[in-house]
Amino acid sequence: VLERKDYVVLAYIKVAKEIWLKKAAVGPVSVNCTILTVLPHIKDLVAEGADILPILSPAVRNTDTRFIKADDLYEKLVEITGKEPISTMVKAEPIGPQKLVDIMVVAPCTGTTLAKLALGLSDTSVTLACKSQLRNSRPVVLAISTNDGLGTSAKNLAALLNKKQVYFVPFGQDAPNIKQNSLIAKMDLIPETLLAARENRQLQPVLIDYHN
Repeated sequence: VLERKDYVVLAYIKVAKEIWLKKAAVGPVSVNCTILTVLPHIKDLVAEGADILPILSPAVRNTDTRFIKADDLYEKLVEITGKEPISTMVKAEPIGPQKLVDIMVVAPCTGTTLAKLALGLSDTSVTLACKSQLRNSRPVVLAISTNDGLGTSAKNLAALLNKKQVYFVPFGQDAPNIKQNSLIAKMDLIPETLLAARENRQLQPVLIDYHN
């Protein structure tokens, strides 16, 4: 079953102010309210000189949600990146063999995607791109956004925290009094996490007070 909220954005970094990458991947995997906080960071990457190629799963490409319509998201990504998003596994497959990116960010990353990555499943363009990166021993950065992070998804989170070349954007409980199991990454820490992952280290602390 294709996840309703998956997609990935690949970014090829050309220039940056500090230790940026020649090629990078930035990838949201959910079309929920969190995606609206990720899009500005994609714009920031472009402003820093990034050449971004979006990759969408078929589910995201074809599913309207109450947060944004599929076509509107597609058009926004084209407007921001200047590129037509990839939305099939066939077109995503060359990422690994051709080593198209140095680093990849999945943001926001849902509990379903966590499970697939923890189990080594690659049944969407998103998870296939991640698998390709890891096969080449290249870093994958995950910015989680899941209501089940401290529930059933906790074991998958733990497995990936212990996996080589997988790094996390620092995260915390966004609504502990209402949704005790919910975890969301601080999306504004994506750039710092990218730099740390490029140096083969996890940005610390990984567990944060989400509201501070």
